Amino acid sequence: MKQFISDLKLEVVKYYDSMVGITPKLIAAILVLLFAWFLARQIRRISERKLKRQMEDPLLADFLSTLIRFTVFVTGLLLALKIVGFGGITASILAGAGISAFIIGFALRDIGENFLAGILMAFKRPFRVGDFVETGAIKGKIIGLNIRDTQLKTPDGKDVYVPNAMIIKNPLINYTIDGFLRYEFVVGLPSNSDYNSTMKAIEDAVLKVDGIITKRRKPTVNITGLSTGRVDVTVHFWIDTFTVKEETENIRSKVFAAVQNIIE
Repeated sequence: MKQFISDLKLEVVKYYDSMVGITPKLIAAILVLLFAWFLARQIRRISERKLKRQMEDPLLADFLSTLIRFTVFVTGLLLALKIVGFGGITASILAGAGISAFIIGFALRDIGENFLAGILMAFKRPFRVGDFVETGAIKGKIIGLNIRDTQLKTPDGKDVYVPNAMIIKNPLINYTIDGFLRYEFVVGLPSNSDYNSTMKAIEDAVLKVDGIITKRRKPTVNITGLSTGRVDVTVHFWIDTFTVKEETENIRSKVFAAVQNIIE
């Protein structure tokens, strides 16, 4: 029993000595981590302000500042782990445990894929904040881009977060990258009526709607189909999304109403 108590005291002393030895490292690692977190926030704030001042695209500026913050914080985290002594241990565990390394690598694959896709989109810039895009079965206005996903606001008000890799892998339709958005719809006119005069009246009515482009890309009204007793007429009109202050859906609704008054 005395030997047991003596051995126990010896182990407690060893444990105490190890705790005393590692405590300064833990404190230093925590301080480094807190400093990295604070520094990353400050650098992101400063870089975002300067980048937005120098760049025309706020989306790219926001993404780059977020990337800088992420890099600074990860660097601080790795330094903190090295101070504590976990850097080599972590590497040994990942190198020795083959199946664990495979699982971890597989789990992080999507994160790395989305991260790289975000970098590609930030520099290639297939869209800007406010652009209306379609990717897969999702349509919406671009709200933001970060290192993992792209945020879209759908016409019905939903916020959709699309993984960046999904946008890279699928076709992306940008309806407003140059500011011009075209709408079209079909109107059926009786074949025995003076549809030529009606087509001219429809064109004039569309031109009078506020928000419609009337010079560079004038509205057009063309016959696009024929059937028994009916002439199908397609109406095209353009909206400059960079200049209009009203929602494009409201402008389209006004065009429908104006055309409906003509064909009644």
